[in-house]
Amino acid sequence: MPEDKSQPPQDRPWENGWTLDTSRTPGTRRLYLAGALAVATIVACVAAIAATDNEDDVRSKSARDGGSGLISFSSQPATTLPPEGDSGLSSVSPTPQGPRQQGTGPTVAVTTTPKPPKSTPSKGSPAKPKPSVTYRSVRAVNYPDRYWHVTQYYVALDPVRGSESREDSTFKQVKGLANASCYSFTTHDGQYLRHSNFVLRAARDDGSSLFEQDATFCPRDSPSYAGAKMLESVNYPGYFLRHENFVVRLERFEYSSQYIADSSFQLVGGLA
Repeated sequence: MPEDKSQPPQDRPWENGWTLDTSRTPGTRRLYLAGALAVATIVACVAAIAATDNEDDVRSKSARDGGSGLISFSSQPATTLPPEGDSGLSSVSPTPQGPRQQGTGPTVAVTTTPKPPKSTPSKGSPAKPKPSVTYRSVRAVNYPDRYWHVTQYYVALDPVRGSESREDSTFKQVKGLANASCYSFTTHDGQYLRHSNFVLRAARDDGSSLFEQDATFCPRDSPSYAGAKMLESVNYPGYFLRHENFVVRLERFEYSSQYIADSSFQLVGGLA
């Protein structure tokens, strides 16, 4: 049985021949234990911090997603309405600014197409020409020195005498009141030549249909005189204006040289 040598007191090791073991650094075991404990503590702290951060991320994500834990999208398609204003002058285009919110359509920006400025005529541009006015004097082919002349009661066939006579023998030729392809004649004071009781007179327009027809005459080429016209009544077809005893009247057409000569007139430029 091996001898059990008791360890000498630590305060007097040399008395029994015991010497201090110098091959191992004093306190090494305790250092190992302390280091292992420190490492374990660090690992535990790191794990706790990681777990805390993960839990915070999960909570934040859950709160952002409405607590479902998954990203949700709107089931209804996003729609955009045209902006109020003039139709066809606005366009809608997506803008990259700002995040997209759930349940709403894409953020849009409205751009308005500017209206083109109205064109204004320049000061130097010529104005639209006014319709020309045609003034006529009516001359008989068989009495070339005599013209239609307005007297107090009727239209006579008279020679020209002075400025007043020239004015009364000049008429403005306009479109027919009852037929635009025919003629009407007005005097210098705004009266119209019309037939009344088959005699040609000057009278004020009363706005009646009868007046418009009485004052409208359609030109026909004279069968015997080149360039001359015969004037047929609108409301009395087959009746033409002719002079008789130097008074202009409306009479039915006759196949005679006298009638054709009396009813053929040359429409010349106004005397006044």
